[in-house]
Amino acid sequence: MYTVSTLRLNFCAMPSAPQPLSDIRIIDLTRALAGPFCTTLLADLGADVIKVESLGGDMIRSWGPYDGDISLYHLSVNRNKRSIAVDLHSEDGRELLHDLVRDADVLVENFRPGVLDDLGFGPSSVARDYPDLVVASVSGFGPRGPLRDDPCFDQIAQGMAGLMSVTGTPDGEPMRSGLPIADLLSGMFTAIGVAGALFGRERGGGGSRVETSLLESVLGVMTFQAQRYLNLGEIPPRVGNEHPVIAPYGAFRTEDAPVNLAVATDGQWKRLCEILQEPSLLTDPRFADGRSRSANRHALKEVIEQRLTGHPSAHWLERFRTAELPAGPIHDLAGVFDDIQIQALEMVADFDHPHLGPSRTLRGPWRIDDVPMWIRRPAPGFGEHTVEVLTEFGLSPERIDALLASDRVRAGEQVSGRAAR
Repeated sequence: MYTVSTLRLNFCAMPSAPQPLSDIRIIDLTRALAGPFCTTLLADLGADVIKVESLGGDMIRSWGPYDGDISLYHLSVNRNKRSIAVDLHSEDGRELLHDLVRDADVLVENFRPGVLDDLGFGPSSVARDYPDLVVASVSGFGPRGPLRDDPCFDQIAQGMAGLMSVTGTPDGEPMRSGLPIADLLSGMFTAIGVAGALFGRERGGGGSRVETSLLESVLGVMTFQAQRYLNLGEIPPRVGNEHPVIAPYGAFRTEDAPVNLAVATDGQWKRLCEILQEPSLLTDPRFADGRSRSANRHALKEVIEQRLTGHPSAHWLERFRTAELPAGPIHDLAGVFDDIQIQALEMVADFDHPHLGPSRTLRGPWRIDDVPMWIRRPAPGFGEHTVEVLTEFGLSPERIDALLASDRVRAGEQVSGRAAR
């Protein structure tokens, strides 16, 4: 017989960190990226997230890159969670899900529309049976409209919401972001919605339903580019590494490597001219103010790069920093983790993984009361916490054994490591 002691938790040794969601329990039915990123952010803030996986496991476990047999994609967006494996297609599995939700605060899902209703969590059922439950849903195209039931992945939303039309070089093709930004934005917006719904519940509002989609999330960050079209009817062009409306602002060549430089005010412009030893730029009518500098950005960039290519990037970055001009290097990921500023932020946590050995992972990107959100556990193995969680929720050993014997749930191998600073 399985007992909870056979899968004992490994909590990491860490500073006493504030955990604003430490009394919140979340049932996580999500898979792939948008939903898991949402629940990871909530877990980073202290929520007890129980990742309910199908008997085949979350699809993200099969996505590379791999370290041995471990998906690093999965490792990157499932920290601080516990995993159980349940056959939700079975009556026993659906009954078990309802048992879990009765003791939960939040249910998060990213099924196609209608699946949650089939599981017994449609709006009317939730209002009747779980009046204090926050239900959060992430979809591809949203809950209404002709594409409501169509499949959608990240790049589809990037293209449809206009992001690809403003990304890339002027003479090139529309370009996707280097990250699945639609998924990540959807995860962030859903997490914000859940936190807001929980706050509303604490003020006596009861449970609520939070919904967003990949399409709405990308469109929601189009901000001034969307406003430009809505007010002026202008279709923004692609401008590569330059800012759409501010100049000089972008990537500039130096003797050895390009740097990012952002000059957004007249005061910064004057200091840049002093650093470049080009006082004539201050009286050049092409560059007299922000509008004229933006209109003549190509000529301005040529003049600036003529000066910058005379010295290496480190020379200029030091001078820009001394003059309090916003500037920085353009790192690859090796440079990112070697950067002393990034090291000072302590964004990387170390832990010992039973299969991978000493490993590192990113923490949640917050500090609360100057304390970073350190990971409590790395991403779980498939079904690692099935027995532990079911025992915790009050199921008898006999019922757990029966579920395991019927293959309605599975108990996977324990893989959580011990994390540390």
